[in-house]
Amino acid sequence: MTDILDPADPRATFGRTVEERFSHRLTLNVPSRGNPKVERLIERLNADDEMYALWLAANVNAVERLQMTDHGPVHVKIVMNLASKLLRVVMAAGVQPGVVVNYGMTPEDAEVVVVLASLLHDVGMSIHRKDHEEFSLFVAQMKLRELLPEIYPHPGTAAIVRSEVLHAIIGHRSGGSPLTLEAGVVRVADALDMAKGRSRISMGIEGTMSIHSISAAAIEAVHIEAGVEKPVRIRVEMSNSAGIFQLDQLFREKLKGSGLEPYVEVEALIEGEEEKRLVQTAYRL
Repeated sequence: MTDILDPADPRATFGRTVEERFSHRLTLNVPSRGNPKVERLIERLNADDEMYALWLAANVNAVERLQMTDHGPVHVKIVMNLASKLLRVVMAAGVQPGVVVNYGMTPEDAEVVVVLASLLHDVGMSIHRKDHEEFSLFVAQMKLRELLPEIYPHPGTAAIVRSEVLHAIIGHRSGGSPLTLEAGVVRVADALDMAKGRSRISMGIEGTMSIHSISAAAIEAVHIEAGVEKPVRIRVEMSNSAGIFQLDQLFREKLKGSGLEPYVEVEALIEGEEEKRLVQTAYRL
């Protein structure tokens, strides 16, 4: 095996002891925009050794044992930040989250749901890749019972938020059918962690190069912006057209059925080539 990441990168885990892995611990941060509930959750999670160990275990199964892409602390942090930004851009266009529509809660509560679901969506990988979405539910249930009472002292409110988070987690699986804006946002954000950094481990292991790793290596950056024809524009920068595979075969599947199709347009720009492709029409159902 060849670990081609910087030794300080939390994804660079091959052959390390638990203590060594923790010595390169990643710190979570997300623009809270003055949301005290999100700020307190991030503070708690940054101090939670068990939670970090679960993310490490998920990545050991994904990267070291199955030679897949990153599913650990770097991945969930990226998904959390992408999902939080996507939620805010869609809400700014007047779309209301499920907890607001159905329970009279606030947009800040919707952010709590999205942050927690993003961070917990892959914890089932600590058990096994197969059916990891279902495994994530009962691992997340355990952690949510620890985290939520401090933020939501009323047991009924905590139970509602817990249910919304679990719904968003199961909605990210293949064929998942999100019923809320929050769940759709997490599903799409998971697919948007497609830039080349996520493929660097598997690209460095002899014999594991595939269209998945090659296409991911072609993605330079992903940006979420206010849209032109739709409320949200996802702008993807590529070094070559191999990256189109990520959009046509992987991202498209996650966007389909997410509930976000009416709100998202996608633009893929290939740097250094006279090649520009608007792929948003491919996602109109």
